[in-house]
Amino acid sequence: MYKVDLNSDIGESFGAYKMGDDAEILEAVTSANVACGFHAGDPLVMQKTLAACARKGVAAGAHPGYPDLVGFGRRNMKCTPDEEYADCLYQIGALKAFCRANGLVLQHVKPHGAMYNQGAKDAALAKAIAQAVKDSGEGVILMGLANSEFEKASAELGVPFAAEAFADRGYLPDGSLVPRSQPGALIRDVKAAAARVVRMVAEGTVEAVDGSVIKFRPQSICMHGDTPEAVEMAKAVRAALERAGVKVTNLKEVVWG
Repeated sequence: MYKVDLNSDIGESFGAYKMGDDAEILEAVTSANVACGFHAGDPLVMQKTLAACARKGVAAGAHPGYPDLVGFGRRNMKCTPDEEYADCLYQIGALKAFCRANGLVLQHVKPHGAMYNQGAKDAALAKAIAQAVKDSGEGVILMGLANSEFEKASAELGVPFAAEAFADRGYLPDGSLVPRSQPGALIRDVKAAAARVVRMVAEGTVEAVDGSVIKFRPQSICMHGDTPEAVEMAKAVRAALERAGVKVTNLKEVVWG
């Protein structure tokens, strides 16, 4: 039987600003990537989000990003590897404390936005992030783009790695994500997204924007929590996977069986 984790980026509200419907998303996913305060997510939001994860039995992960609240962490920054390491370790540590306060163990770390996309292609940045994950505690999984520098850095440092694919994002022929500023970046059709996820898991392929086929074997599928279709898509993807005989479970079971 195929097994896969479903994850979503949540806890991205900040102060008076509400982002996404986290309560509904948690009904469909098995892992949550919780914002740690740099790109979104203030301390009270972090506390409430981890408490909700604990109630729903959803595994929690840290979602560190660039210190860019205005740009929601989606603008590229020229950070050194040392800065990347320190920023990640700081955010992971904060979320880990909230996990402990809510009876949870930090399962994984998934970088956010521009940090994710830059690290996927830059070996030095990927290694800095992987080192922060390693130093944050034994057994914490680094979740990153399939076939990227994150996978190589994790192997080099002995960090558990989980390959991630996206239900709601378009792919370039090299396996990277289509930039949000370009056509084809977002998948809004719920049925189409569910069908392509089943193909990702069962066949290990996805079609790029130019029609070429990318081969990978994702262990976790992301559905962003900040799009209008997020809740409907999360439920549709899970239902489609289960109809196809795929076991939807948390990341630790997928990675370690």
